[in-house]
Amino acid sequence: MTSTVDPISLPQRAASNDTEIDREALARLLIEIARNVDPDYRARLEGVPAADPRMETLRQLLVGGEISELSRVTHLLDEPEQLAAAVGSVLPSAAARAPHAQLGEALAPAVERAVQRSIQKSPRTLTDILYPVFLPAIRKSIGEKIDQTFQSLNETLRHIFTWHGLKWRLEAWRTGASFSEVVLKHSLVYRVEHVFLINRNSGLLIAHVTADNATSEDPQLISSMLSAIQDFVKDSFNEKEQSGLDTIRFGELRLWSEVGPFATLVAVIRGNPPEELHEIIRDVLLRIHDECSQALEQFDGDSSQLAGVETQLQTCVELKQEESNQGFPWLVVAAVLLVLIPAGGWFFLSWQSGQRWQAYVSRLGTQPGIIVAEQKVRDGQFYIAGLRDPLAADPQALLAGTQVDPARVHSQWQFYQSLDPEFVLKRLTVSLVPPDSVRLSIVNDRIVAEGEAPDTWIDRARAAAQQLSAGGPEFDISKVRDVSPEARAAEHWQTYVSRLEAQAGIIVAQQTVRGGHFYISGLRDPLAADPQALLSGTQVDPARVHSQWQFYQSLDPKFVLKRLMVSLVPPDSVRLSIVNDRIVAEGEAPDTWIDRARAAARQLSAGGPEFDISKVRDVSPEARAAEHWQTYVSRLEAQAGIIVAQQTARGGHFYISGLRDPQAADPKALLSGTGVDPARVHSQWQFYQSLDPKFVVKRLMASLTPPDSVRLSIIKDRIVAQGEAPAAWIDRARVAAQQLSADGLSLEISELRELTPPQLTHLREAIQAVDILFDSGKAVPGPEQLPVLDKLANQLKELAKAARKAGVTAQFMLTGHSDETGRETAKLSISAARAETVRALLKKRGVDPELLLVRGAGTFEPAEIENSRTGNSANRRVSVTVNFH
Repeated sequence: MTSTVDPISLPQRAASNDTEIDREALARLLIEIARNVDPDYRARLEGVPAADPRMETLRQLLVGGEISELSRVTHLLDEPEQLAAAVGSVLPSAAARAPHAQLGEALAPAVERAVQRSIQKSPRTLTDILYPVFLPAIRKSIGEKIDQTFQSLNETLRHIFTWHGLKWRLEAWRTGASFSEVVLKHSLVYRVEHVFLINRNSGLLIAHVTADNATSEDPQLISSMLSAIQDFVKDSFNEKEQSGLDTIRFGELRLWSEVGPFATLVAVIRGNPPEELHEIIRDVLLRIHDECSQALEQFDGDSSQLAGVETQLQTCVELKQEESNQGFPWLVVAAVLLVLIPAGGWFFLSWQSGQRWQAYVSRLGTQPGIIVAEQKVRDGQFYIAGLRDPLAADPQALLAGTQVDPARVHSQWQFYQSLDPEFVLKRLTVSLVPPDSVRLSIVNDRIVAEGEAPDTWIDRARAAAQQLSAGGPEFDISKVRDVSPEARAAEHWQTYVSRLEAQAGIIVAQQTVRGGHFYISGLRDPLAADPQALLSGTQVDPARVHSQWQFYQSLDPKFVLKRLMVSLVPPDSVRLSIVNDRIVAEGEAPDTWIDRARAAARQLSAGGPEFDISKVRDVSPEARAAEHWQTYVSRLEAQAGIIVAQQTARGGHFYISGLRDPQAADPKALLSGTGVDPARVHSQWQFYQSLDPKFVVKRLMASLTPPDSVRLSIIKDRIVAQGEAPAAWIDRARVAAQQLSADGLSLEISELRELTPPQLTHLREAIQAVDILFDSGKAVPGPEQLPVLDKLANQLKELAKAARKAGVTAQFMLTGHSDETGRETAKLSISAARAETVRALLKKRGVDPELLLVRGAGTFEPAEIENSRTGNSANRRVSVTVNFH
């Protein structure tokens, strides 16, 4: 029987998890398969196994999840990147759960190979990693080794020549130890008096051990002090956390500090400890950390778990080295003296002999004409060689007084001619044989000849000077006078000519000497000295002088003055004098003489000296009157508040006009003392207001009538008001200052203080401290603000009344405010409405409304900047500001 297999549709139901089977669907499927099993079902094609779709569905239901997971894992194994990511996500947790021994054995070979390859590839990386760890330790170890070396060297040198040093050297030879170790063993004197163990993190004292007979203060106080010093050094010098202060020294006390992971060990040592003590203290600290590491890390002040620490610290306190008695090394000193005394004597004698020889060589070097070329000392003998001028001192004679044995001196001198001026002078004296009237001397390394000599000797001396100029000192014969008769006569003639040229009014045009006669010609002013008279005393024979002079008028001020005196005949009231090559006339004279003098001055200006007659006053009556009038005009022009516009003198009368400030001086009164006749003065003055600060102050004093507490003063052309005044007067002064500023003047009232009685000040402060508060969005204050309004109204009325008594007017500005709620225009409107409401309520309570001004500030003048509920409540208010006028 053939049956048709219908496809089975499974219900679409999701399982609760991935591994759970839908049992209901599985049961229904099995029942359906059982009902539709066809025993005659065969494959339709030979060789191809039949595939029943229902079996496939059954397989999906039974193992569908496993098949999907297996497919995902297979895909993961085929993708290396995804497999590596998956393994990396589970590797940390797997390593944490694995047994430690197995994990270490498994990872050790791989880690070792990785580290070896990393080091081979980049050694610097490992160096950079280990550098911060090893460098401080290496540096500290090297520093301690250097300190130990210097300490050992110091003590070794100190005891090397002592009696104890000899015994210790024998001990070093016997024991096989080094001499420096034996010296340190016997010479260093120290004792460990205190040992502190301090917690690194908290600075608390863990344990403290004291040596016998050691004095100290509170251990906990000392521990805190040491921790504070460590922290201060780290903070002040930006040191790293793991570094610390190693050594502190106070006189004979040393504090050595060793730092561990959890605690610091500080040893207080008296004396000079060896550097090996660092290792001992460091070993004690390491043992404490090994035995009590957990207790030290968790230490909170309880030392019960660290009972055995003091036993470890006690080993440090027991460390000490007693002082050894040292005697003076008499034996060594005696041996040294036996060697040093003969050597010192020999050295002193050699040094003294060398000093004497050097003194002799220095004396030779200072001698003129001697040049030391070479000198040496060999085998107790002295050798010297050089150059010597025959005129120089004898070197052998210079040995006297030097205490140098002449028998030990071997000298070799070559003769030469020195160019020293002293020797050149000697040779010139021998060769030239100067006459007694000539003296040769040395002046500034020059040889100078002075005196009188015949021309033959002068020629020989001139030839010698030319020879010396090749390299020797200069030979100056310019001061030797030729004493032949012709030279004497020519010299006297030149003296006469020089005297003539120095005379004013004489001009020498030409002068010659020919055949024993003298010829001269030139110009001569008739007022000048007589040339023939000037011959006397010159030793020139007048009979041999032939002169020819032309007369001329010299422009020398002295001769011009003489001719002016003759031509002008000045009166006795006028004095003519020469001032800086100018002829100056001073005094009083009639106008006729002044006119003649003015004409003479014009003639002289063509080339002669200036003739100044400006200091001659005209003594005519008209000139005197004009002079007095100009004096009066100058006095008027110097007066503040007076402006001279025009002034003239006509027909013996004087006319003047201009402007005059009413506050200025009276021009009539200024005529007194000027010598001007008031009856001849005709004046016309127009009144005006001067802007001179002095007059402006007078007008301000009259118009403003300042109180006694105000002072007006002028400071650098500025009018300054200082002091105290009522507000009303200050307002008037402000208006006056504005008016003056239009005229270019300045009235400063910035230094004025408003004069307010203390009662008004107190009331103003009390009123300005009051705020009328409002609810949010309200323009009318709540009932709780009515008492505040009542009190404010009474204060305003009281202040207004007191202000009227004080002569001022009080005005009150009511400013409304709002919080940040709402739009800006609404906030500004409600603030103005609140101010108007308060004004109406105050008016209702009897306050004069004309004294109340209102304005709305919105949110621009908040009382509280913070935008909170409390701040918004404080900003919804009306404030009061008091102004006095």
